[in-house]
Amino acid sequence: MAIFTGIATAIAGALFGGSALATSLIGGALAFGAKFAIGKIQSAKQVKQKQTAVQGELQFGGDVPVGTLYGVGKTKGQRAFYAKWDKGNKRNAEVFILANGWCDGLESYVYMYGEKYNLVAQATIGNEVARYGVQGFIDGDGNSSIEIRFYDGRPGQGVDQRLVDVTANLGNKWKPTSRLSGMCYVVVERYYHLEFFRDAGKGKPDIDFVLRGLREYDPRKDSTVAGGSGPQRLNTPATWVHTKNPAVHRLNYQLGLRALISGRTLIGEGKSLGQIDLATYFVAMNVCDTLRANGKKTYECSLFVSGDDDHTEVLKQFDDAMAGYGLNRRGLSGVIPGAPQIPVKDLTTADIPVDRAKDVQFRPSAFERFNHLSGQFTSIESMWNPESLKPVHVNADIAADGRNRQTSIDFLQVTDPDIAQYLLNIRYRQNRMGGKATVPVSRRFGLAVQEGEWITWRGKSWLISEWRADERLRITLVLSETSAEIYDDAGIEPGPIVIPPTPPINPSLLSTVQNFNVAVGMINGAQGFDTPALLFTWTPPDDPTITAVRFVYQIEGTTELFEDQCTSPEDGLFRTTKNVVSGKVYNARATITTVPDRLRTFTPWATTAQPTGLQTLLTGLQQLQDDALNRFKELQQEMDEFFRPRLVELLDAFSLEGAVGQIERQQIVATIGDALAQITEERRVRVSENEATAQLLTYLQASLGTANARLINEETVRATADSALASSITTLDAEVDGNLARIIQEETARADGDSALATSISGVNADFNGRFAQGLVKFEAVAAPTGVDARFSVLLRAGTSQSFKVSGFYVELYTEGGVQKSRMAVQADQFLVTSGNNRHYPLVFENGELKLAIANIGTVNAGLLQSLNGKMKIDLNNGTIEIFS
Repeated sequence: MAIFTGIATAIAGALFGGSALATSLIGGALAFGAKFAIGKIQSAKQVKQKQTAVQGELQFGGDVPVGTLYGVGKTKGQRAFYAKWDKGNKRNAEVFILANGWCDGLESYVYMYGEKYNLVAQATIGNEVARYGVQGFIDGDGNSSIEIRFYDGRPGQGVDQRLVDVTANLGNKWKPTSRLSGMCYVVVERYYHLEFFRDAGKGKPDIDFVLRGLREYDPRKDSTVAGGSGPQRLNTPATWVHTKNPAVHRLNYQLGLRALISGRTLIGEGKSLGQIDLATYFVAMNVCDTLRANGKKTYECSLFVSGDDDHTEVLKQFDDAMAGYGLNRRGLSGVIPGAPQIPVKDLTTADIPVDRAKDVQFRPSAFERFNHLSGQFTSIESMWNPESLKPVHVNADIAADGRNRQTSIDFLQVTDPDIAQYLLNIRYRQNRMGGKATVPVSRRFGLAVQEGEWITWRGKSWLISEWRADERLRITLVLSETSAEIYDDAGIEPGPIVIPPTPPINPSLLSTVQNFNVAVGMINGAQGFDTPALLFTWTPPDDPTITAVRFVYQIEGTTELFEDQCTSPEDGLFRTTKNVVSGKVYNARATITTVPDRLRTFTPWATTAQPTGLQTLLTGLQQLQDDALNRFKELQQEMDEFFRPRLVELLDAFSLEGAVGQIERQQIVATIGDALAQITEERRVRVSENEATAQLLTYLQASLGTANARLINEETVRATADSALASSITTLDAEVDGNLARIIQEETARADGDSALATSISGVNADFNGRFAQGLVKFEAVAAPTGVDARFSVLLRAGTSQSFKVSGFYVELYTEGGVQKSRMAVQADQFLVTSGNNRHYPLVFENGELKLAIANIGTVNAGLLQSLNGKMKIDLNNGTIEIFS
């Protein structure tokens, strides 16, 4: 800076008589202008790099740059040492350097095998700061097969004596002098416990640690600093504390992390407090710690940095994390936080020299503005992976710009979704309010303001982003339009809710099938027999190395084991009759066969919910469908609930009409081209000396081209001197190109002096290209027909154009020889009785033969008994037995 001081002295001597104040102001302005210009040139040459709170790769070797963590982050670390010992190398240990500097500690969990595992705190055994086991890897005696010993990197920390002792006789030793002072590290010691590794099908774990990073210096808590209060001291790291405040991170990065012995700056800029504008940092730190309406701090962030990182990029990550800007005020480094300010002065025309040019751009060009902003943050819930924020876009801005202009800004240094969402909205608003101005001002006004302050001009608020002075001490301000509305969090949606991912299942680690179960069933066997079977089910594995699923099963209460296997594991289902008998409950379990071979385990035992079925004679009949039975019930209910109110309604209508031969017709027709929609309602009443009749005909039709849909409903009531009739007929038709589907429902009630008849018929017809099918369901109740006192019948009818088939049953009362009797007749080719079990028919009558699965008869009156195969015949009438070879 000496050259700028000399120039400033010359200018001050010429203009201000060598004033010390003028010399200081001019020198600072020139130095700032030069540093600003150089910074612009250097930053333009830098390649933008991603900074984040995650260090996702395991590092090896000695040429790894020094690095540390500000805040909290996930890291694999740098592997610095490995040793193995004990029989068969059952024990091994690794040393992972997590960060340089004195760190705060480990969070209470780690990640292994793609899952989150909690750490279990244990008593320390040596110089370590903390010692942990891993939940799920601790046996019943409290011994942990994975032990983690944590060292925080404080100066003069002790050596891991356990590692020194166990490696003393190995070729690769951990030395007693290997204290790694100034480095935060962990020792991971593993014992190959069969229960946790071999039997669980898991290999060596790849551990991700979650570290609370550097303890940092906060000048607000240092009573030796103007404005500070507290015990912290800059040169006493033991007084520092851990934080996630972005402004504290930025200050500590500018101060730098120094080597313990040489004092050389390892990470950061290595500035002194005299080169820092602490006033701006105090404001920024307080803004970051201010609680918002949701109870969270305004700004927080975490960041891994290394000694090779570009300072400008690192500082920008801290600036973005608090929606702010870095500044250089009179040669001092400072920061402007993202928060509203009270303007310090109002710039008027009297403060602007008219003889100097100004450059004003109240609205940036369309290429500089965006109206759709997206971004990502680092989600802890998503195992520290990037997740998308809710995009910010305003339709009014898109309309004003004439097109959609989209860009993205990531906040991977932020792990709180609400803070990241707030930052995304602030950056969007800052861009939209992007007016800029370069305005010359008077010395009186220019010397009263400085960079980072707000002023008002032309009714708007402006941020002084640069303060310039030339050799004649003519001051120019570079202004950026701003507003308190930019930082208003009202109306900003909370950040996205991230659901933790389901722990993955590595197919190569599957040792058996998943969700195994067993049930009973029946298989159609040979010569008319149904055979009991076992049905095994499982979730099909997505693993081509599994080539077969093997089953082991036994009758419950016995010890004899049977086996079978399925060579297509992807089916998820297998049925077997091998060694399966009827009437027994079975237990079963399963395992797998793999190529190449690997560790396999059996599933837990599963038990069938019921015994296996009995072997039965095959009837060849399909089970009676539930929907037909349900339909019978529905039609019966309609007879009781619908038919009688309808009859009363029709009779009432008939009496109200009261006219002779009256016909009333109403019709609505709508047509457009070939499209027709029509509703016709016709009422008829007719009365004569011998008959009274009332009819209601409703006709609905819709047609277009060859497609027709019709509904016809005809209701009739008729009364004569000796009979009464009520009927309702409904027809539904759908027809296209001669192919017809029809539903007909007819309900009739008739009574005369000798009998009474009630009939309900439902029919369906289908005609497609000449192939015709018909189905008919009929309920009929008859009182006193010829030869029958009373009859109730249920009939099914179906047919094609070639033949018809009728099936049903009758229940009748009849009189024979003066004695009233009852009977029930079934019209069917096959009659059967079922127990309810699948394909189990204890009784079948077919083709004149009665078939019984099991017969328990007290007395048998028979003339002839013979075997099915004809090899034995017993003639009970003659008392002979014949055996045929």
